[in-house]
Amino acid sequence: MSDWNPAPAVVPLRRPPVRQATVVRSDLARTFDTFVRTIGLWWPLKPFSAGQDRVREVVFEQRKGGRVYERWHDGTVVVWGDLLAWDPPDRFVLTWNQTPVATEVEIAFTALGPELTRVTVEHRGWENFTDEQLGEDCALPGGYRSGAYATGWARVLDRLVAAAERNETR
Repeated sequence: MSDWNPAPAVVPLRRPPVRQATVVRSDLARTFDTFVRTIGLWWPLKPFSAGQDRVREVVFEQRKGGRVYERWHDGTVVVWGDLLAWDPPDRFVLTWNQTPVATEVEIAFTALGPELTRVTVEHRGWENFTDEQLGEDCALPGGYRSGAYATGWARVLDRLVAAAERNETR
């Protein structure tokens, strides 16, 4: 008697991560530094923050276990996520709390030349969402299902490119 079971196993379809990438005319270290040290200067707070016009600063605690958060003029703090991995200037990974269920975002920086850096975003963890949550509006209408997160990350990366190429550092 055989233990073989002719019925195929049912494998749920995985919801693919949102991926975006861009190339910055800036060296690796400066591009990474622009992202983490001056995020509050270039990040499009409107519409990509909880407080929008109320945001006074965005803080990026540069260490594993650190937080990324916005602080409002009245002192309110809204945590965007916690750093799960911190590997400067190559990458960082954080939880992303600005979704109905926490997701995970990895930002990687790759030197393509002395003054050229590829920045990639992988936003993952969508399999934990219900079908209804996948369609909920985020900062842009339509949520994951409509491609709003991909559009949002493209807009964020466009702003990073502009800031890094201007060398917007403190």
